[in-house]
Amino acid sequence: MAAWLLMAVASAALLPGLAQRLSPPPLEVPDSRSAAATRLISRGFPHFGDEQMILAFGSATLLAAEPAYQKAVAATLRSLADLPEVGGMLPLPTGETQDPRHAYVLIGVMGDESARQRRLPVQIAAARRAADEASEGKISVMVVGSSTVFADLIHGDLRDLQRLKIVTVPLVALVLVLGLGAVGSTAVPLLVAGAAILVSAGVLSLIGMITQVDSTQLTVSLTVCLGIGLDYALLILLRYRQCRRDEGLSPTAAAIRATATAGGTVSWCAMAIMVTGAVLFTVPTPWVRHIALAVMSATLVTAAAALSLTPVLLRLLDPWLEWMILPWRRARRTGTPPAWLRLAGHLMDRPVRYALAVAALLAVAALPALDMRLGLHYDRPSLAGTQSGRGLAQMEADGMAGVTGLALPHPTGSGPVDTAKLVGALEADPRVGQAATLDNGRDLTVVLLAERNPPDSEASAALLRHIYTSAPRLLPPGQQAFAAGPTALLADLSEQILAGLWQAIALVLALSFVLLLITFRSLLIAVKAVSMNVLSIVATFGLLALCFQHTGPTGDVNLLVPLLICTVVFGLSIDYEVFLVHRISEHYRRTGDNTAAVLHGLRHTARPVALAATVMALTFASLLLTRRSDLQQTGFAVAVAVTLDATLIRMILVPALMRLLGHCNWWLPRPLARLLPPLRPDPSAQPVA
Repeated sequence: MAAWLLMAVASAALLPGLAQRLSPPPLEVPDSRSAAATRLISRGFPHFGDEQMILAFGSATLLAAEPAYQKAVAATLRSLADLPEVGGMLPLPTGETQDPRHAYVLIGVMGDESARQRRLPVQIAAARRAADEASEGKISVMVVGSSTVFADLIHGDLRDLQRLKIVTVPLVALVLVLGLGAVGSTAVPLLVAGAAILVSAGVLSLIGMITQVDSTQLTVSLTVCLGIGLDYALLILLRYRQCRRDEGLSPTAAAIRATATAGGTVSWCAMAIMVTGAVLFTVPTPWVRHIALAVMSATLVTAAAALSLTPVLLRLLDPWLEWMILPWRRARRTGTPPAWLRLAGHLMDRPVRYALAVAALLAVAALPALDMRLGLHYDRPSLAGTQSGRGLAQMEADGMAGVTGLALPHPTGSGPVDTAKLVGALEADPRVGQAATLDNGRDLTVVLLAERNPPDSEASAALLRHIYTSAPRLLPPGQQAFAAGPTALLADLSEQILAGLWQAIALVLALSFVLLLITFRSLLIAVKAVSMNVLSIVATFGLLALCFQHTGPTGDVNLLVPLLICTVVFGLSIDYEVFLVHRISEHYRRTGDNTAAVLHGLRHTARPVALAATVMALTFASLLLTRRSDLQQTGFAVAVAVTLDATLIRMILVPALMRLLGHCNWWLPRPLARLLPPLRPDPSAQPVA
C-alpha cells in the first residue's frame, strides 16, 4: 500500500509537466519519398525551413488589392521575420476562384517537431497582433500547417479526456455496483484501476522527458488502464469472494488463493496483450510505435497493480466488501439457481443448432467488411471552431486547399531542370490552381503546386499518382522527382501503415496461436481460439464499416483502426478465452468428463466474463464522446468486438464447439507432446458435481 501510494503521489506531481510536454503524433514516414523531398528542400532552400506553413488572411470589408490590406500583410510579415525560427516568405498568386478579400503567404519554419510546437503560440500571437494593429481589427490572419492542426487537436484531446472522466467513471461505478451486488465490493476494482491510471500517466511523464509523448498515447494509455484494470481486479475479487463463501477461507488465505489462481490468468492475459501490442513495433511508422509503447506500458503497470495491490486491498477491506448489499444478491444466496444455468444446459443438449446460428449471425455482420474503405483524413469535426480549422475551410473554399513541392535534384552547375512540359501539363489539370518553378542556382529545382482539392481527398491522391507516373516522360531522361507537402505525407503514411497491417495480422495470429498452445497444451483449442477471434474481428469490421463508412464525415474507416483492432483487441479477446478455458481445463483434469467440464466452465465464468466485458465495452464506448473520428471509431470497434466476443463467441460458440469435440479438445500431436507434456485427466480423481 505504501509503495503504490508513493508511486501515485509522485505520478500526480508529474502530471502538470506531462500536459505541457504533450506533442502532436509524429507524422514522419522514414525512408519515404516525401521524407526525401523534405530533406532536399530543407537543404537546397534553407529559408523554406523544416516545415512550410500558410498565413491565411481574410477581411469582411477590405479587398486584398487595397493599400490598407497590403499594409497589414506587410506588417504581419515583418513581425514574423523578427522571430529567429521563421525563414523565407513567399506570397502565393491569386487563384481564379479565390475570394478577393483573401490572401495567402507561404512561410518557412525552422526546427524539429517539438521545437516547432513550443514556438507555435508565439508565432500565432505575433501574426494576429500585427494584423489587428495594422488594420484596426479589419483583417484577420490564421496560421495553417501540420503543426497548427495537431496543436489544436491536442487541446481538444485534453478537453475530451476531462469530459470522459466526468461521464465514464460514474457509469462504470454504477455497472460495478449492479454486477457485484454490493457497494463495498466496488471500491476494490476502482482503486486498482485508479492507481494504474495515475502511475501510467507518471510513466508517460518520465518517457516525455526523454522522447516525444503525444496526446493519442495519453488517451490510449488511460483507456487501456481503466478497462483492463477493472477487468483484472474483478477477476481476482470474484475468485476471492468464492473462496470466502464456498471454501470458508480466512481473508489472508482467500487472498493468497485468489491471487494464485485468478492471478495466473491475469498474468497470461497481460502477457497476451503485451505480445500482440509489441507487434505494432514491426510497423516502421513512429506514430504507430508510439501507440504500441503506450499500450505495453499501460498493460504492464495495470497487471502489476492487479497482482500486487488487489490482494492487499481485499484483505484490508474484507469487513466492508458486503457493505450495502443489493436485494437480488440476498435472493441469490437462498440457493435459487439463475436462469442462465438452465440456458447453459440447453446449450449442452443442442450444440449444433447454437453453433450454426451464431456462425450465421456473425457471417451476416461481417458482410459489409467486403466493401470497407480505408483512409487517413484531417479530423475536421475536432478542428471546427479552431483557428487552423477556420483557415483550412477558407483555403479549401478558395481552391487553395494545399501546396505541394516537387523536388527535382540536379548535378551542381548543370543549370535548372527543364520543367516547361511538366508545368504546362499541370497548369492544364483542373486539380491544379497555380504552378511556379524555383531554382537555388546550385543543385535543386522545385515546382510549387497550389492544389484545388484538400490534401486528404481522393482527388489529391490521384493527382499525386498522376505526377509520379507522368514526370518521367515530361522531365529530362533520368530526372528524379520527389513530392513534399501534406498530400505526399498522407499518401506515404497510408502506404506504410497499409503495408504493415498485413504483416502485423500474420504475426498476431502466429503469436496468439503459440501462446494458447503453450497455455492449454491443445492443438484444437489453440486453432479454435484463433479462428473465433478472427471471426469476431471480421464481424466487428463489418459493423464498423456499416456505421461509419456511410454516416461518418470522411466516408471511410481510419487506417489506424484496423491495425489497433487486429493487435490490441486480439489480446483482449484472448483474455476471455483464458478465463473460460482455464476453468474448463481445471475441471476436466479433475474428472475426465468433457461435457461436465464445459458446463462447469460456463457456470463459473459467465458472470465474471459478462461483468468484465460490460465494463470494458463501456470504457471504450466512452471514446464515442470525443470529437476525433479515429478515437470514435476505435472506441466503437473495441466495444463491439468485446461484446461479440464475450457473448456470442465465449458463451455460446466456443462451449458448443468444445461440447462437440469432446475429448479431442485436449489432443496434442506426438512431436508437440514431447515438447509440451499434455494436460491429461487424473485417473484417480473422483467426479465433481
